[in-house]
Amino acid sequence: MSAIADDRPRSAIDIAALRKRLARSGEIWRSLDEIAGTAEFRRFVEAEFPAIAERLPGKPNRRTLLKLMGASLSLAGLAACSRAESIVPYVRQPEILIPGKPVYYATTLSSDGFGIGAILESHEGRPTKIEGNPDHPASRGATDAVMQAAVLTLFDPDRARTPLKGGQPASYGDFLQDMAALVSQWTASQGQGAALLLEASTSPTFVAQIDALRVRYPKLKIYRHDALATPAAEAASRALFGSPLAPIYRFDRAETIVSLDADFLGEGPGRLAYAHDFVARRRVRDPTDRMSRLYAVESTPTITGAAADHRLAIKPSEVEAVAAGLNAALTGQTGASGSPIDQAWMTALVDDLKVAGRDALVIAGAHQSAFVHAAALAANATLGALGNTVELIEPPDALPVDGDLAALREAISRQAVDTVVALGANPLHTSPANLDMRKAFAGLKLLVHHGLYRDETAFLAHWHVPAAHELESWGDIRAYDGTSSPVQPLIRPLYDGKTVHELLAVLGGQFQTDPLSLVRLHWAELDDDAWRKALRDGVIANSAAKPVSVTVPPDLAGLKAAGSAGSGIDIRFVADPWLRDGRFANASWLQELPRPLTKIVWGNAALISPATAERLKIANGKVINVASSGASVDAPAWIVPGHPDETVTLSFGFGRKAGSVAALSEGYNAFRLRRGAEWFATGAALAPRENSVRVITTQHHQAMEGRAILRHASLDVFRQTPDFVRKDAPPAPAESLYPEWPYEQEAWAMAIDLSACIGCMACVSACQAENNIAPVGPDECERGQEMHWLRVDRYYAGLVDAPDTFFQPVPCMHCEKAPCEVVCPVNATVHTHDGLNAQVYNRCIGTRYCSQNCPYKVRRFNFLDHQSFDKDEAGPEQGVHNPNVSVRSRGVMEKCTYCVQRISAKRIQAQIENRDIADGEVVTACQQACPTQAITFGDRNRKDAKVVREKSAPQNYALLEELNTRPRTTYLGKISNPNGKIAGPGEATDG
Repeated sequence: MSAIADDRPRSAIDIAALRKRLARSGEIWRSLDEIAGTAEFRRFVEAEFPAIAERLPGKPNRRTLLKLMGASLSLAGLAACSRAESIVPYVRQPEILIPGKPVYYATTLSSDGFGIGAILESHEGRPTKIEGNPDHPASRGATDAVMQAAVLTLFDPDRARTPLKGGQPASYGDFLQDMAALVSQWTASQGQGAALLLEASTSPTFVAQIDALRVRYPKLKIYRHDALATPAAEAASRALFGSPLAPIYRFDRAETIVSLDADFLGEGPGRLAYAHDFVARRRVRDPTDRMSRLYAVESTPTITGAAADHRLAIKPSEVEAVAAGLNAALTGQTGASGSPIDQAWMTALVDDLKVAGRDALVIAGAHQSAFVHAAALAANATLGALGNTVELIEPPDALPVDGDLAALREAISRQAVDTVVALGANPLHTSPANLDMRKAFAGLKLLVHHGLYRDETAFLAHWHVPAAHELESWGDIRAYDGTSSPVQPLIRPLYDGKTVHELLAVLGGQFQTDPLSLVRLHWAELDDDAWRKALRDGVIANSAAKPVSVTVPPDLAGLKAAGSAGSGIDIRFVADPWLRDGRFANASWLQELPRPLTKIVWGNAALISPATAERLKIANGKVINVASSGASVDAPAWIVPGHPDETVTLSFGFGRKAGSVAALSEGYNAFRLRRGAEWFATGAALAPRENSVRVITTQHHQAMEGRAILRHASLDVFRQTPDFVRKDAPPAPAESLYPEWPYEQEAWAMAIDLSACIGCMACVSACQAENNIAPVGPDECERGQEMHWLRVDRYYAGLVDAPDTFFQPVPCMHCEKAPCEVVCPVNATVHTHDGLNAQVYNRCIGTRYCSQNCPYKVRRFNFLDHQSFDKDEAGPEQGVHNPNVSVRSRGVMEKCTYCVQRISAKRIQAQIENRDIADGEVVTACQQACPTQAITFGDRNRKDAKVVREKSAPQNYALLEELNTRPRTTYLGKISNPNGKIAGPGEATDG
């Protein structure tokens, strides 16, 4: 266990007492520590700056700063859709370039092998910011946290910089000489004894190159290792229809949705599009509006379950029984008695599905078994939803292979393979525990590794070739619906990295290649005009896959459920939402971004339910030993309300030490317990250890306890009382001692729809990327001194074992009567003519009076100089900075500015064109990233502005409006759509 021991043992929580308390009240709470009033929670609430008495380093050393930053250096160059320049000072400035004015290009980023469209902002040839491409079907103009961090990984100083031969620096020319000899051997032997190890990819050019290599070397073996692969859907369709097919879901058509352990809002290549369409059917502004309804059966808490109107937590091994029971109930069979779901719950769910008919949708979790997927397809077919809410297409990532990593391991052991070229994969970290890939690879005659980092596999390789970052590469990739998109570079490779297409060309005997020509050759049917249009639009027109018509056999093609769950603990494996399988472990932004539900940063924990913790007498941070199939790991426990009993959730992505930032993080390596490609295991055992370790979480930070923060109601209550947010809320005072501001020009304001917020954290990551917000590291996070200008609070309501979950983004409120302004002795926090609460950095002297006077806890003080670098030791990591936002030095207060730099840019453009700023022209970073369009921003003085319409909705309210601060940011109360047959009509509540 690599976590650091915690000198302060966490307080034990009396779960039974909390159950009794919450059964009698309807209060909203943020965590078990808060509702129990533990010492840890009080420590954060009672001090403005937690643990301030602890020793603070006067100045962090350069090594620590380099670990925490991900991207400085005044870099220059020109990125164009046909040419990318090196980062060197200009000798002659290009005519088309206007210094200080950004240029935007379309490209596509990879997500688990699938493409998501992006728009890249470039300053003098330096990529600085990523936004979603509104013309791309997978992004719809939105992004997620991992996409935002792509510029960070581009400028990561820990990236592999030079080819390595036997661990020693070598030239690419030396590599080509060795490869020329290898190609000669393969040509003579037809590839006998050689193998390629690939990871997931949907690139059409990549597939074509693999096919060409098969023709050139008939005996070459192709293996695929994708640690996060979810092949069950294709396995089910192969059994049902005779060929692998991939489901595409149309949430914009769905009235009633049943999720069988599917986190469609947080996982999968179509998550951004699905979130957009799902929330579009749930946006209500008038009592006559309709809402879709979501039932979620899940084996671990997810943001999809948090958005559900009804959620049921069950063990992973019980999901098949639920799927079988649902299928039996829909077809009138008598086989649902073994279902772990309450019969009344199942009856109400089935009735809802039947009423919706072809507008119903049953979706199976990608990691679930082939039987669950087959049962979901059968349910959709019974309801008539196939072809409407569910479409089937040829899988975009189809690539015929000779086997998986286990097959490669077996081929090596019988000496059928002695040469392996690994393209991108890192099996020494992500391989299942039952495969000793280190021993297998150590016996190879030649191991060539191509990757972005010198990772665990690269250390063992005979040759390691640095990979070009996707922002440095030419390529192509397909989206979840099959749409093909070009990948174009914004910058020439910083470290002379090579694309996978170049490596495959070398293996095919082409030693002098241009990556653009390789991709362009595959798309030769596109003329130059069509190719330029594809580069400009970011998509290749009319390339989406066509739906396939199918008929589901009545007996599910003989697919059977695995049977009843056995005794013991179930293990549920999940990919970390930000680090995935560990490939992004060196991105400090992602390490420090709180996980949506647990708010854990810089590490992972073993998640368990309150009842399991109560039975085993386990407190938060207590180390437990998780044992399964002869292997075990030690992990700190973390109690999660709503987690299934007798189940432990383990997350991939941690336990890595390759990389300076990754070495800073704590946690365990869950791959050590995995067998094969399984996503859950049964029959495990939990045993508490004697020690505890720290688990760093931000869920207690900036607490505003005891006040009406989040307000919610059911759809029925909203129809009866549209202004439910006013119930029991203290009235706002009519008078104020503060002066009135005229705001004769713009009056910027924001509205946040809590019904649309899914807690995905994209807004927080986008704010960090836009505003040069420094990561501070695990120690500072533990002290409560993280620097995020925007946070997303997670609240619970209801019982400990099955609470409702809510999210609330909290930026600066930009109060018209701002209490922070009157207490600043140097006038560093001031009000602007357009209603912004501005922070003048060069005036701030660090008294922090403004923070103490802020009731919303949205101001951040940078105690340490996290962004400072010695001039003679500057590296590429500073290249990520947005030049339109100042890089703050130590000792000033920071906070949300409503992206004032974007407001200023649009105001200047409007003045040049002699017009007013148009409604919707100014888009904040958080607003632009949001996949559900939960954030609306605009000029309140424009009566036709969308933000005015949002604020006029009956469920609009201001946070702590009884304080008479008159915040410019307001909220629309959360509205859900529960089935009255399961739960009685809800009452408007606030917390």
